[in-house]
Amino acid sequence: MAEEEKIRLTSEGFKAYHEELNERKIDKRKEIEQRIAEARAQGDLSENSEYDEAKEEQGRNEARIREIEAILQNAEVIDEDEISKTKVSLGSTVVLRDEETKEETQYRIVSAKEENIFENKISADSPVGKALEGKKKNQVVEVVTGVGTFKYKIIKIGSK
Repeated sequence: MAEEEKIRLTSEGFKAYHEELNERKIDKRKEIEQRIAEARAQGDLSENSEYDEAKEEQGRNEARIREIEAILQNAEVIDEDEISKTKVSLGSTVVLRDEETKEETQYRIVSAKEENIFENKISADSPVGKALEGKKKNQVVEVVTGVGTFKYKIIKIGSK
């Protein structure tokens, strides 16, 4: 079997995966086992939807546990001290100003496994992430997306 590709994660992302893994292995498993036991106590399992739902959830939980374990096994954590403060790279926090609206937004450039637009974490593989990579403060970047082309000025680069 070929060696799997390393998954680069920020230390924050690595910690979040560990927390989710522990929660799923301890709390979630216990909760599901209790639901299965309660459903079994109701008797006939052939037409017991609570039992079927709990067993399906158990399968989903175990699949997610295996997925997280694989991610952590292949993780390469980015050293916060090595994140450039002068050029945008994985792990950088950047403040961008939309050149049309003049609105400023802060984003963290993360791996695709950590991406969460609701927390302003964008993937280095996204159109914005790719356009920003290697750029410096005060540069204007043009980002081509499926909904149009946008211009952003890099206002600030940091590591957190």
